[in-house]
Amino acid sequence: MAKSYYMPKDDNGKVALLDLLATRLPIYAELLEISPADIASLQADAAALRYTINAFNVIQGNARLWTAFKNLQRDGGAGSGAFPPGANLPAQVPTVSPGIVPRVTALIARIKTARHYTEAIGQDLNIVGSTQIVDPDGWKPIIDIAVKAGRPVIQWTKGDADSIEIWADRGDDKGLAFHTITTDPAYTDASPAPASSALWKYKAIYRLRDEQVGNWSDVISVAIGG
Repeated sequence: MAKSYYMPKDDNGKVALLDLLATRLPIYAELLEISPADIASLQADAAALRYTINAFNVIQGNARLWTAFKNLQRDGGAGSGAFPPGANLPAQVPTVSPGIVPRVTALIARIKTARHYTEAIGQDLNIVGSTQIVDPDGWKPIIDIAVKAGRPVIQWTKGDADSIEIWADRGDDKGLAFHTITTDPAYTDASPAPASSALWKYKAIYRLRDEQVGNWSDVISVAIGG
């Protein structure tokens, strides 16, 4: 089964992973052939990113305090006229070179190719993504449409699908019929425009491993030609 990417998307999740690695990786350092210099660099990066995020949060909170005071001082209202205190930042740590996350992802790539690396070690270090269960039976594409240079552009989100199958109705009383299969999330229908205005309709269904999966989208329409 597919696994999600191990790296958290938010800053707090990233620094939590760095903190965990800084604490747990030394246990496996010799087994995975990770040098003391690598461990020291990782621990410095973890401390630096933790400091920066904590300082950022303090500054953000202080900025809100000063914004409220600025509005009070300017416009009046209930409250003291005393200036609020400045940001009380945490104790500073040594600086590191920019690029903490690229460094840790490169280190993790080395860890995963080490001779004695195991899935259990990866789980302990939290560098193995969670298993994703893909159930395409409930998939239903949401399609949107725009007109650019007189041509319909069908927009959709790929997700876990391989492609999408689009059917079209040209307003010629033939109804919806197969048009194309595409992987382009902004597919342009280059079919010749009618001489007079017509209402073109579209529907779509996801495809996975060369088969239709899930449910048809809602039918959308656009005026073309004329």
